[in-house]
Amino acid sequence: MTGQYITQAIFALAGSIALLAAVFNWEWFFATRSAKGMTSHVSRTKARLFYGSLGIIIIGMATFFFVATLRTVAQQS
Repeated sequence: MTGQYITQAIFALAGSIALLAAVFNWEWFFATRSAKGMTSHVSRTKARLFYGSLGIIIIGMATFFFVATLRTVAQQS
């Protein structure tokens, strides 16, 4: 079970970084190869909206799976 919590924490951290990068327009984040690929096709504002939305979705997924794991552990006890 510990591995699941670590994985969920990594997802929550990744989502938080994406969300914060979009909100604060972090240059180091948008200078990465994958973000440059996005900004070469769409404007920086649209890329920020995409990464902000992606961050919210990832945080939501991590929260959902965390709650589901807690319920499963509680049922097994």
